[in-house]
Amino acid sequence: MNIRTINPTLPVLFIALILVACSSGENTDNESAQSSYDNPFEYCKAVGTVDIPGTEYTGTKVPEEISQKLRNDMGVSDTMPKDMFDDGTSWRCMDGSVYACNVGNNLPCQDRANASKIPNDGMLNYCGENPDADLIPMYASGRTTVYEWKCDNGTPEITKQIAETDKAGYIKDIWYEIKP
Repeated sequence: MNIRTINPTLPVLFIALILVACSSGENTDNESAQSSYDNPFEYCKAVGTVDIPGTEYTGTKVPEEISQKLRNDMGVSDTMPKDMFDDGTSWRCMDGSVYACNVGNNLPCQDRANASKIPNDGMLNYCGENPDADLIPMYASGRTTVYEWKCDNGTPEITKQIAETDKAGYIKDIWYEIKP
């Protein structure tokens, strides 16, 4: 190959690629450059949306600030032992904010909402045994369903929607936004 036949723009492109590759590793955002967080509010601001805090979060499992604010928001009595409340509390990040939920009332905190309009096996079995039941109990319909169901001549049928979902797909009314 004759050196004179090389396209004169190739060296310029090569240098541009090198400059782009070198500069892409540069990080000017101090928050995203931090590798660990012990503050849940700073952590959520940095990660945006996660279902479960990752290894970058190094603070306590349920920080006092989250626990106390959730307890207040839920109207939980101060007589309930702190460790019992904390053991049932989960928190996550959504859109850079902290959200918390407590399973104390048998709430499905860790499960996404079920918005399916197709009856599950539990509903089908329940309606087979109770063909005209006005209400299918949650043990048969599932705790995550967003609908209230009944049996109409042995067939599960939606009567109304009882819950909304948040952007992440969880039941909206059981998760509380916790402000710093």
